[in-house]
Amino acid sequence: MATFIKRGRTVQELRAEQLDITATVQAMIAEVERRGDEAVRDYALRLDKWSTPSGSFRLDEAQLAEIVASVPEEVKTDIAFAQEQIRRFAGHQREAIRDVEVETLPGVVLGHKNIPVGSVGCYIPGGRYPMVASAHMSILTAKVAGVERVVACTPPIDGELPAATICAMVMAGADEIYILGGVQALAAMAIGTETIQPVDMLVGPGNAYVAEAKRQLFGRVGIDLLAGPTETLVIADETADAEMIATDLLGQGEHGPTSPGALITTSEALAQETLVEIERQLQTLPTADVASVSWRDYGIVIVVKDEAEALVEADKLAYEHVEVLTKDPSYFLKHMRNFGALFLGPETNVAYGDKVIGTNHTLPTKGAARYTGGLWVGKFLKTCTYQRCTPEASAMIGEYAARLCELERFMGHREQALLRVRRFSGQGGAR
Repeated sequence: MATFIKRGRTVQELRAEQLDITATVQAMIAEVERRGDEAVRDYALRLDKWSTPSGSFRLDEAQLAEIVASVPEEVKTDIAFAQEQIRRFAGHQREAIRDVEVETLPGVVLGHKNIPVGSVGCYIPGGRYPMVASAHMSILTAKVAGVERVVACTPPIDGELPAATICAMVMAGADEIYILGGVQALAAMAIGTETIQPVDMLVGPGNAYVAEAKRQLFGRVGIDLLAGPTETLVIADETADAEMIATDLLGQGEHGPTSPGALITTSEALAQETLVEIERQLQTLPTADVASVSWRDYGIVIVVKDEAEALVEADKLAYEHVEVLTKDPSYFLKHMRNFGALFLGPETNVAYGDKVIGTNHTLPTKGAARYTGGLWVGKFLKTCTYQRCTPEASAMIGEYAARLCELERFMGHREQALLRVRRFSGQGGAR
């Protein structure tokens, strides 16, 4: 039986907090819908201390060129390397998605086409950290999928333009770039304002407010998934070491004070060593002010008897990132069902996936891994079906369709079918 050595905040506490977030986001979206650009400007000034002389948050071509030129060449080289990895893997994924056309019966042709979404709004988080990599993950992936219009928003950082992030957005191929953060950015892209044309879909990670805004705007626009505060699970046995586990948990905990981190291990000794090691590393970690809070409030340590029980507990958590530090990581690749991304063995880690290796870092959180994977080129494609028939096939199908429509008492539907039977076979009807 699994034993909890450490637990995070209670479900009741988290639900109460979420109610406050929901109400705040709902009010902000309503204000943007009612007052458009004026509301966006007010929120930008109040929440991000940001305004522009022109009142426009879009960066023009001259501004973008100046910002890109200001970025050191080494930074551009590193961005280009990361983007090439994401582009290459996304390209292979796109090639794996095929249009289909098949003759299912003589004269009956069915098919589907994969059509890119027309316009996408990409949110690139900022705030404390310049989230440069999110530009690659959303903008670049949308472009590989074939999206024509990609709008991108990112907030200022401490009242300044995040030059490296903007450079990455330009290099990734964004068509419009706005310096806007949080709920107001998502609402402006989804609803539209006097100066921002609405998009068809919103994508990108963010904090709890961003995730809630996407949830509330879903239906008005499509979304990729609800990617809230990052989650990291390490599954370890006695072959793992506490230093690596602590480093990888705290490395993700620095994202924000609500970022869950968990350890599931078959070794109680390792669990205890990891708790000690986490406290040791927090003494020197530059981002300990954030990571310590996330670990204190959301850290979990579970001791299990064997890999099978570890698998059960891991699937219950359904975390975004799952590192496997065991003798046989392939066991979890083969059997685990609920995860955003797997990192198999000590040679890789979540930071690789977050920044550079090529897989997408926008992944499901809060249990969403039970029913969806992460962002990829397929999220930007609509798989739309079509059909056509020869006259003979239409008459044959119509006989079945008429009877099935009558069974359901859809007499207008029945007549659609019978018209084809009469038109294409000369028969008077079908019973």
